Amino acid sequence: MNTRSLRLRLIFIILIPLLLVAGIAAVWQLQTTTKRAEEIFDRGLLSAALAISRDVALSGGDALSSSTRRLVNDTSGGELFYHVFAPDGVFVTGYATPPALGANLPTDQEDPYYFDALYQGQAVRVLRFRDAMSVDGLTGLFTITVWQPTQVRASFVQAVGFRAIGVIALIVGSVAAIVWFGVGLGLRPLLDLQEAIAKRTPSELEPIRRSVPVEVRGVVSTLNSLLDRVSRRISSKDEFISNAAHQLRNPIAGILALAEAVESAPNAKAAKSRSKELVAAARDATHLTNQLLSFERASGDAQDVRRDRIEVSELITTCLTRLNKDVGKKDVEIIVAPASERLHLLGDALMLQEAILNLLTNALVHGGPTLSRIEVSARRSGGNVEIAIQDDGRGILLEKLDQARVRFGQADAGPGSGLGLSIVERVLDNHTGHFELRPTGNGLRAVVSMPSIRS
Repeated sequence: MNTRSLRLRLIFIILIPLLLVAGIAAVWQLQTTTKRAEEIFDRGLLSAALAISRDVALSGGDALSSSTRRLVNDTSGGELFYHVFAPDGVFVTGYATPPALGANLPTDQEDPYYFDALYQGQAVRVLRFRDAMSVDGLTGLFTITVWQPTQVRASFVQAVGFRAIGVIALIVGSVAAIVWFGVGLGLRPLLDLQEAIAKRTPSELEPIRRSVPVEVRGVVSTLNSLLDRVSRRISSKDEFISNAAHQLRNPIAGILALAEAVESAPNAKAAKSRSKELVAAARDATHLTNQLLSFERASGDAQDVRRDRIEVSELITTCLTRLNKDVGKKDVEIIVAPASERLHLLGDALMLQEAILNLLTNALVHGGPTLSRIEVSARRSGGNVEIAIQDDGRGILLEKLDQARVRFGQADAGPGSGLGLSIVERVLDNHTGHFELRPTGNGLRAVVSMPSIRS
Protein backbone atom coordinates (compact mmCIF):
# COMPACT_ATOMS: atom_id res chain seq x y z
CA MET A 1 0.00 0.00 0.00
CA ASN A 2 1.29 3.44 -0.89
CA THR A 3 1.78 5.09 2.50
CA ARG A 4 2.49 8.44 0.85
CA SER A 5 -1.11 8.94 -0.25
CA LEU A 6 -3.79 9.26 2.41
CA ARG A 7 -6.46 9.01 -0.28
CA LEU A 8 -5.17 5.64 -1.50
CA ARG A 9 -4.85 4.40 2.08
CA LEU A 10 -8.49 5.27 2.81
CA ILE A 11 -9.67 3.72 -0.46
CA PHE A 12 -7.80 0.49 0.28
CA ILE A 13 -9.12 0.44 3.83
CA ILE A 14 -12.70 0.86 2.58
CA LEU A 15 -12.60 -1.20 -0.61
CA ILE A 16 -10.77 -4.29 0.62
CA PRO A 17 -13.47 -5.15 3.22
CA LEU A 18 -16.13 -4.15 0.68
CA LEU A 19 -14.66 -6.51 -1.94
CA LEU A 20 -14.51 -9.28 0.66
CA VAL A 21 -18.16 -8.75 1.55
CA ALA A 22 -19.07 -8.57 -2.16
CA GLY A 23 -17.25 -11.86 -2.81
CA ILE A 24 -19.08 -13.54 0.05
CA ALA A 25 -22.36 -12.11 -1.23
CA ALA A 26 -21.63 -13.38 -4.77
CA VAL A 27 -20.89 -16.90 -3.52
CA TRP A 28 -24.00 -16.88 -1.36
CA GLN A 29 -26.09 -15.60 -4.29
CA LEU A 30 -24.73 -18.32 -6.58
CA GLN A 31 -25.48 -21.05 -4.05
CA THR A 32 -28.94 -19.67 -3.38
CA THR A 33 -29.68 -19.37 -7.10
CA THR A 34 -28.52 -22.94 -7.73
CA LYS A 35 -30.72 -24.30 -4.96
CA ARG A 36 -33.67 -22.21 -6.07
CA ALA A 37 -33.22 -23.29 -9.70
CA GLU A 38 -33.25 -26.95 -8.65
CA GLU A 39 -36.51 -26.41 -6.79
CA ILE A 40 -38.10 -24.53 -9.70
CA PHE A 41 -37.03 -27.03 -12.36
CA ASP A 42 -38.00 -30.01 -10.20
CA ARG A 43 -41.47 -28.52 -9.80
CA GLY A 44 -41.53 -27.98 -13.57
CA LEU A 45 -40.74 -31.66 -14.10
CA LEU A 46 -43.54 -32.61 -11.72
CA SER A 47 -46.04 -30.30 -13.49
CA ALA A 48 -45.00 -31.74 -16.84
CA ALA A 49 -45.34 -35.31 -15.52
CA LEU A 50 -48.85 -34.63 -14.17
CA ALA A 51 -49.89 -33.03 -17.45
CA ILE A 52 -48.55 -36.02 -19.43
CA SER A 53 -50.35 -38.44 -17.10
CA ARG A 54 -53.66 -36.66 -17.56
CA ASP A 55 -53.25 -36.36 -21.33
CA VAL A 56 -52.38 -40.08 -21.68
CA ALA A 57 -55.45 -41.04 -19.65
CA LEU A 58 -57.69 -38.83 -21.81
CA SER A 59 -56.22 -39.81 -25.16
CA GLY A 60 -55.93 -43.51 -24.43
CA GLY A 61 -52.18 -43.59 -24.88
CA ASP A 62 -51.98 -41.60 -28.09
CA ALA A 63 -49.35 -38.94 -28.62
CA LEU A 64 -49.59 -35.81 -26.51
CA SER A 65 -51.85 -33.06 -27.69
CA SER A 66 -50.35 -29.80 -28.94
CA SER A 67 -51.70 -27.91 -25.92
CA THR A 68 -50.06 -30.36 -23.54
CA ARG A 69 -46.75 -30.10 -25.43
CA ARG A 70 -46.84 -26.31 -25.17
CA LEU A 71 -47.62 -26.60 -21.47
CA VAL A 72 -44.74 -29.04 -20.94
CA ASN A 73 -42.25 -26.90 -22.82
CA ASP A 74 -43.32 -23.69 -21.06
CA THR A 75 -43.30 -25.28 -17.62
CA SER A 76 -40.00 -27.11 -17.93
CA GLY A 77 -38.07 -24.13 -19.31
CA GLY A 78 -36.34 -26.18 -21.99
CA GLU A 79 -36.31 -29.43 -23.93
CA LEU A 80 -38.04 -32.24 -22.01
CA PHE A 81 -38.29 -35.99 -22.60
CA TYR A 82 -40.94 -38.41 -21.29
CA HIS A 83 -41.76 -42.12 -21.21
CA VAL A 84 -44.92 -43.98 -20.09
CA PHE A 85 -45.34 -47.73 -19.72
CA ALA A 86 -48.27 -49.85 -18.51
CA PRO A 87 -48.45 -52.05 -15.40
CA ASP A 88 -47.54 -55.04 -17.50
CA GLY A 89 -44.40 -53.31 -18.76
CA VAL A 90 -45.78 -52.50 -22.20
CA PHE A 91 -44.58 -49.20 -23.71
CA VAL A 92 -47.45 -46.71 -24.00
CA THR A 93 -46.04 -43.44 -25.34
CA GLY A 94 -43.03 -41.10 -25.30
CA TYR A 95 -39.37 -41.80 -25.97
CA ALA A 96 -38.54 -45.43 -26.26
CA THR A 97 -35.75 -45.78 -23.71
CA PRO A 98 -35.84 -43.82 -20.43
CA PRO A 99 -32.72 -43.25 -18.27
CA ALA A 100 -31.85 -46.32 -16.24
CA LEU A 101 -32.47 -46.38 -12.52
CA GLY A 102 -29.50 -46.49 -10.21
CA ALA A 103 -28.75 -49.62 -8.24
CA ASN A 104 -29.95 -48.06 -4.96
CA LEU A 105 -33.15 -46.50 -6.32
CA PRO A 106 -36.58 -48.11 -5.65
CA THR A 107 -38.51 -49.61 -8.56
CA ASP A 108 -41.98 -49.88 -6.99
CA GLN A 109 -42.32 -46.55 -5.17
CA GLU A 110 -45.55 -44.72 -6.04
CA ASP A 111 -44.59 -41.27 -4.74
CA PRO A 112 -42.62 -39.04 -7.14
CA TYR A 113 -38.86 -39.16 -6.66
CA TYR A 114 -35.97 -37.46 -8.43
CA PHE A 115 -32.55 -38.72 -9.41
CA ASP A 116 -29.62 -37.79 -11.66
CA ALA A 117 -28.64 -40.05 -14.54
CA LEU A 118 -27.13 -40.22 -18.03
CA TYR A 119 -29.18 -40.21 -21.20
CA GLN A 120 -27.34 -40.76 -24.46
CA GLY A 121 -24.11 -39.58 -22.80
CA GLN A 122 -25.71 -36.42 -21.45
CA ALA A 123 -26.33 -35.58 -17.78
CA VAL A 124 -30.03 -35.32 -17.04
CA ARG A 125 -32.38 -34.76 -14.13
CA VAL A 126 -35.10 -37.43 -13.91
CA LEU A 127 -38.53 -37.56 -12.24
CA ARG A 128 -40.31 -40.88 -11.92
CA PHE A 129 -43.67 -41.65 -10.33
CA ARG A 130 -46.52 -44.12 -10.61
CA ASP A 131 -50.12 -43.06 -11.22
CA ALA A 132 -53.30 -45.17 -11.22
CA MET A 133 -55.28 -44.81 -14.43
CA SER A 134 -57.12 -46.78 -17.16
CA VAL A 135 -55.98 -46.87 -20.79
CA ASP A 136 -57.80 -48.97 -23.38
CA GLY A 137 -59.38 -51.17 -20.72
CA LEU A 138 -56.09 -51.73 -18.90
CA THR A 139 -56.28 -50.43 -15.32
CA GLY A 140 -53.46 -50.18 -12.85
CA LEU A 141 -50.35 -48.22 -11.89
CA PHE A 142 -48.76 -46.67 -14.95
CA THR A 143 -45.12 -45.49 -14.62
CA ILE A 144 -44.39 -41.99 -15.94
CA THR A 145 -40.77 -40.86 -16.36
CA VAL A 146 -39.78 -37.34 -17.43
CA TRP A 147 -36.25 -36.01 -17.74
CA GLN A 148 -34.39 -32.95 -18.82
CA PRO A 149 -30.70 -32.11 -19.52
CA THR A 150 -29.05 -30.48 -16.53
CA GLN A 151 -27.41 -28.00 -18.92
CA VAL A 152 -30.72 -26.12 -18.98
CA ARG A 153 -30.45 -25.55 -15.24
CA ALA A 154 -26.75 -24.66 -15.45
CA SER A 155 -27.46 -22.07 -18.16
CA PHE A 156 -30.22 -20.56 -16.01
CA VAL A 157 -27.96 -20.41 -12.92
CA GLN A 158 -25.12 -18.96 -14.99
CA ALA A 159 -27.32 -16.23 -16.43
CA VAL A 160 -28.75 -15.27 -13.04
CA GLY A 161 -25.32 -15.47 -11.40
CA PHE A 162 -23.71 -13.23 -14.02
CA ARG A 163 -26.45 -10.67 -13.59
CA ALA A 164 -26.00 -10.71 -9.80
CA ILE A 165 -22.21 -10.43 -10.08
CA GLY A 166 -22.62 -7.61 -12.58
CA VAL A 167 -24.87 -5.73 -10.16
CA ILE A 168 -22.38 -6.28 -7.30
CA ALA A 169 -19.48 -5.14 -9.51
CA LEU A 170 -21.44 -2.03 -10.48
CA ILE A 171 -22.12 -1.25 -6.81
CA VAL A 172 -18.45 -1.77 -5.85
CA GLY A 173 -17.28 0.39 -8.75
CA SER A 174 -19.75 3.13 -7.82
CA VAL A 175 -18.63 3.01 -4.20
CA ALA A 176 -14.98 3.20 -5.31
CA ALA A 177 -15.69 6.27 -7.42
CA ILE A 178 -17.69 7.89 -4.62
CA VAL A 179 -14.93 7.14 -2.12
CA TRP A 180 -12.23 8.49 -4.45
CA PHE A 181 -13.96 11.83 -4.98
CA GLY A 182 -15.44 11.90 -1.46
CA VAL A 183 -12.04 11.43 0.16
CA GLY A 184 -10.69 14.20 -2.05
CA LEU A 185 -13.42 16.54 -0.81
CA GLY A 186 -12.89 15.34 2.77
CA LEU A 187 -9.16 16.09 2.57
CA ARG A 188 -9.72 19.59 1.21
CA PRO A 189 -9.43 21.20 4.69
CA LEU A 190 -6.06 19.46 5.17
CA LEU A 191 -4.83 20.76 1.83
CA ASP A 192 -6.00 24.25 2.77
CA LEU A 193 -4.16 23.90 6.08
CA GLN A 194 -1.02 22.77 4.28
CA GLU A 195 -1.26 25.77 1.96
CA ALA A 196 -1.67 28.12 4.91
CA ILE A 197 1.37 26.63 6.67
CA ALA A 198 3.43 26.78 3.47
CA LYS A 199 2.81 30.54 3.23
CA ARG A 200 4.40 31.10 6.65
CA THR A 201 7.83 32.67 6.91
CA PRO A 202 10.45 31.95 9.62
CA SER A 203 9.45 35.18 11.32
CA GLU A 204 5.74 34.28 11.43
CA LEU A 205 5.35 31.82 14.28
CA GLU A 206 1.92 32.83 15.54
CA PRO A 207 -0.51 29.98 16.33
CA ILE A 208 -2.66 28.66 13.49
CA ARG A 209 -6.17 30.02 13.97
CA ARG A 210 -8.43 28.53 11.34
CA SER A 211 -11.31 26.09 11.32
CA VAL A 212 -10.16 22.50 10.90
CA PRO A 213 -11.94 19.12 11.15
CA VAL A 214 -12.20 17.52 14.57
CA GLU A 215 -9.85 14.68 13.51
CA VAL A 216 -6.91 17.05 12.95
CA ARG A 217 -7.46 19.45 15.80
CA GLY A 218 -4.97 17.49 17.87
CA VAL A 219 -2.35 17.83 15.11
CA VAL A 220 -2.97 21.58 14.85
CA SER A 221 -2.85 21.94 18.64
CA THR A 222 0.48 20.09 18.77
CA LEU A 223 1.83 22.20 15.92
CA ASN A 224 0.71 25.39 17.69
CA SER A 225 2.44 24.20 20.85
CA LEU A 226 5.62 23.58 18.86
CA LEU A 227 5.40 26.99 17.21
CA ASP A 228 4.96 28.59 20.62
CA ARG A 229 7.99 26.79 22.01
CA VAL A 230 10.09 27.72 18.98
CA SER A 231 8.93 31.33 19.22
CA ARG A 232 9.77 31.51 22.92
CA ARG A 233 13.11 29.85 22.28
CA ILE A 234 13.98 32.34 19.52
CA SER A 235 12.88 35.24 21.71
CA SER A 236 15.00 33.89 24.54
CA LYS A 237 17.98 33.55 22.20
CA ASP A 238 17.52 37.08 20.91
CA GLU A 239 17.25 38.43 24.44
CA PHE A 240 20.29 36.43 25.52
CA ILE A 241 22.38 37.72 22.62
CA SER A 242 21.31 41.30 23.36
CA ASN A 243 22.08 40.96 27.07
CA ALA A 244 25.36 39.16 26.43
CA ALA A 245 26.50 41.85 24.03
CA HIS A 246 25.58 44.50 26.57
CA GLN A 247 27.30 42.75 29.49
CA LEU A 248 30.47 41.91 27.56
CA ARG A 249 30.89 45.35 26.08
CA ASN A 250 32.22 47.03 29.24
CA PRO A 251 34.63 44.22 30.30
CA ILE A 252 36.05 44.00 26.80
CA ALA A 253 36.45 47.77 26.65
CA GLY A 254 38.21 47.66 30.06
CA ILE A 255 40.55 44.87 28.90
CA LEU A 256 41.38 46.85 25.77
CA ALA A 257 42.11 49.98 27.81
CA LEU A 258 44.33 48.05 30.24
CA ALA A 259 46.15 46.39 27.34
CA GLU A 260 46.83 49.79 25.83
CA ALA A 261 47.98 51.01 29.25
CA VAL A 262 50.42 48.11 29.51
CA GLU A 263 51.71 48.88 26.04
CA SER A 264 52.28 52.54 26.89
CA ALA A 265 53.72 51.94 30.36
CA PRO A 266 56.73 54.25 31.01
CA ASN A 267 58.78 51.51 32.69
CA ALA A 268 58.80 47.81 33.55
CA LYS A 269 57.46 48.35 37.07
CA ALA A 270 54.42 50.24 35.78
CA ALA A 271 53.89 47.64 33.02
CA LYS A 272 53.94 44.81 35.59
CA SER A 273 51.43 46.62 37.80
CA ARG A 274 49.12 47.28 34.90
CA SER A 275 49.55 43.68 33.71
CA LYS A 276 48.16 42.43 37.01
CA GLU A 277 45.11 44.62 36.53
CA LEU A 278 44.78 43.32 32.96
CA VAL A 279 44.90 39.70 34.15
CA ALA A 280 42.26 40.39 36.80
CA ALA A 281 40.01 42.05 34.23
CA ALA A 282 40.50 39.14 31.83
CA ARG A 283 39.55 36.68 34.59
CA ASP A 284 36.40 38.64 35.33
CA ALA A 285 35.54 38.63 31.63
CA THR A 286 36.19 34.89 31.47
CA HIS A 287 33.96 34.30 34.48
CA LEU A 288 31.20 36.38 32.87
CA THR A 289 31.58 34.44 29.62
CA ASN A 290 31.37 31.12 31.49
CA GLN A 291 28.26 32.33 33.30
CA LEU A 292 26.66 33.37 30.03
CA LEU A 293 27.41 29.95 28.54
CA SER A 294 26.02 28.21 31.63
CA PHE A 295 22.88 30.32 31.41
CA GLU A 296 22.49 29.42 27.74
CA ARG A 297 22.90 25.70 28.43
CA ALA A 298 20.30 25.95 31.18
CA SER A 299 17.82 27.64 28.83
CA GLY A 300 16.72 24.41 27.11
CA ASP A 301 13.32 22.82 27.57
CA ALA A 302 12.61 20.26 30.27
CA GLN A 303 12.20 17.46 27.71
CA ASP A 304 15.77 18.07 26.49
CA VAL A 305 17.30 17.44 29.93
CA ARG A 306 19.20 14.22 30.55
CA ARG A 307 17.68 11.95 33.18
CA ASP A 308 20.59 10.27 34.94
CA ARG A 309 20.31 8.70 38.39
CA ILE A 310 22.21 10.97 40.78
CA GLU A 311 23.20 10.29 44.39
CA VAL A 312 22.80 13.58 46.30
CA SER A 313 25.81 13.26 48.62
CA GLU A 314 28.06 12.53 45.63
CA LEU A 315 26.62 15.55 43.84
CA ILE A 316 27.44 17.81 46.80
CA THR A 317 30.96 16.36 47.15
CA THR A 318 31.67 17.00 43.46
CA CYS A 319 30.47 20.60 43.77
CA LEU A 320 32.72 21.24 46.77
CA THR A 321 35.69 19.71 44.97
CA ARG A 322 35.17 22.10 42.04
CA LEU A 323 34.83 25.01 44.46
CA ASN A 324 37.90 24.09 46.46
CA LYS A 325 40.28 26.49 44.69
CA ASP A 326 37.96 29.44 45.40
CA VAL A 327 37.47 28.41 49.03
CA GLY A 328 41.23 28.64 49.51
CA LYS A 329 41.11 32.35 48.87
CA LYS A 330 38.74 33.04 51.77
CA ASP A 331 38.88 32.23 55.42
CA VAL A 332 35.54 30.42 55.22
CA GLU A 333 34.67 27.06 56.73
CA ILE A 334 32.42 24.84 54.64
CA ILE A 335 30.60 22.10 56.54
CA VAL A 336 28.60 19.26 55.00
CA ALA A 337 25.92 17.92 57.33
CA PRO A 338 25.49 14.18 56.65
CA ALA A 339 22.05 13.08 55.52
CA SER A 340 20.14 10.50 57.54
CA GLU A 341 19.59 8.35 54.43
CA ARG A 342 20.79 7.92 50.89
CA LEU A 343 18.94 10.29 48.59
CA HIS A 344 18.60 10.03 44.82
CA LEU A 345 17.10 12.12 42.04
CA LEU A 346 16.96 12.12 38.25
CA GLY A 347 18.58 14.85 36.20
CA ASP A 348 21.55 16.26 34.36
CA ALA A 349 24.44 16.00 36.81
CA LEU A 350 26.51 18.74 35.12
CA MET A 351 23.70 21.30 35.13
CA LEU A 352 22.76 20.51 38.73
CA GLN A 353 26.41 21.01 39.69
CA GLU A 354 26.28 24.42 37.99
CA ALA A 355 23.20 25.37 40.00
CA ILE A 356 24.66 24.37 43.38
CA LEU A 357 28.07 25.90 42.51
CA ASN A 358 26.36 29.20 41.74
CA LEU A 359 24.61 29.18 45.12
CA LEU A 360 27.90 28.41 46.88
CA THR A 361 29.72 31.08 44.86
CA ASN A 362 27.00 33.64 45.66
CA ALA A 363 27.45 32.90 49.35
CA LEU A 364 31.23 33.40 49.06
CA VAL A 365 31.08 36.50 46.85
CA HIS A 366 28.19 38.32 48.51
CA GLY A 367 28.50 37.06 52.06
CA GLY A 368 30.49 40.13 53.03
CA PRO A 369 33.26 40.52 55.63
CA THR A 370 31.26 38.73 58.32
CA LEU A 371 31.09 35.49 56.35
CA SER A 372 32.96 32.72 58.14
CA ARG A 373 30.88 29.58 57.76
CA ILE A 374 28.77 27.83 55.09
CA GLU A 375 26.78 24.71 55.91
CA VAL A 376 25.47 22.36 53.21
CA SER A 377 22.80 19.80 54.12
CA ALA A 378 20.34 17.50 52.37
CA ARG A 379 17.16 15.82 53.54
CA ARG A 380 13.94 14.25 52.29
CA SER A 381 10.81 16.38 52.50
CA GLY A 382 7.71 14.49 51.39
CA GLY A 383 8.40 13.34 47.83
CA ASN A 384 11.21 15.85 47.31
CA VAL A 385 14.90 16.17 48.07
CA GLU A 386 15.91 19.47 49.69
CA ILE A 387 19.48 20.75 49.49
CA ALA A 388 20.07 23.70 51.81
CA ILE A 389 23.04 26.14 51.76
CA GLN A 390 23.17 28.24 54.95
CA ASP A 391 25.75 30.99 55.42
CA ASP A 392 26.40 33.41 58.28
CA GLY A 393 27.14 36.40 56.04
CA ARG A 394 25.35 39.69 55.77
CA GLY A 395 22.35 38.23 53.92
CA ILE A 396 19.87 40.09 51.71
CA LEU A 397 17.11 42.46 52.66
CA LEU A 398 13.61 41.07 52.10
CA GLU A 399 12.70 43.87 49.70
CA LYS A 400 15.69 43.04 47.50
CA LEU A 401 15.10 39.28 47.14
CA ASP A 402 13.18 39.65 43.87
CA GLN A 403 15.82 41.99 42.47
CA ALA A 404 18.54 39.43 43.24
CA ARG A 405 16.73 36.77 41.19
CA VAL A 406 16.35 38.93 38.08
CA ARG A 407 18.76 38.22 35.24
CA PHE A 408 21.81 40.52 35.50
CA GLY A 409 20.29 41.90 38.68
CA GLN A 410 22.05 42.17 42.05
CA ALA A 411 20.90 43.04 45.54
CA ASP A 412 24.02 45.19 45.96
CA ALA A 413 26.72 46.67 43.78
CA GLY A 414 29.18 43.92 44.54
CA PRO A 415 31.16 41.79 42.09
CA GLY A 416 29.64 39.15 39.87
CA SER A 417 27.68 38.90 36.64
CA GLY A 418 24.17 38.87 38.09
CA LEU A 419 23.46 35.58 36.33
CA GLY A 420 24.05 33.10 39.14
CA LEU A 421 20.53 32.90 40.54
CA SER A 422 19.01 33.06 37.03
CA ILE A 423 21.04 29.98 36.12
CA VAL A 424 19.84 28.22 39.27
CA GLU A 425 16.23 29.05 38.47
CA ARG A 426 16.49 27.84 34.87
CA VAL A 427 18.17 24.57 35.86
CA LEU A 428 15.55 23.80 38.51
CA ASP A 429 12.67 24.69 36.19
CA ASN A 430 13.98 22.09 33.77
CA HIS A 431 14.17 19.54 36.62
CA THR A 432 10.63 20.20 37.89
CA GLY A 433 12.09 21.83 40.97
CA HIS A 434 12.40 25.26 42.58
CA PHE A 435 14.54 27.17 45.06
CA GLU A 436 13.96 29.76 47.74
CA LEU A 437 16.08 32.44 49.38
CA ARG A 438 15.30 32.90 53.08
CA PRO A 439 17.06 35.60 55.10
CA THR A 440 17.86 34.32 58.60
CA GLY A 441 18.91 36.12 61.73
CA ASN A 442 22.57 35.92 60.78
CA GLY A 443 22.90 35.18 57.10
CA LEU A 444 21.04 33.74 54.12
CA ARG A 445 19.57 30.29 53.52
CA ALA A 446 19.13 28.97 49.96
CA VAL A 447 16.95 25.85 49.65
CA VAL A 448 16.80 23.76 46.47
CA SER A 449 13.89 21.31 46.15
CA MET A 450 13.57 18.59 43.48
CA PRO A 451 11.53 15.36 43.13
CA SER A 452 13.27 12.36 44.66
CA ILE A 453 13.32 8.75 43.49
CA ARG A 454 13.52 5.52 45.44
CA SER A 455 16.95 4.56 46.64
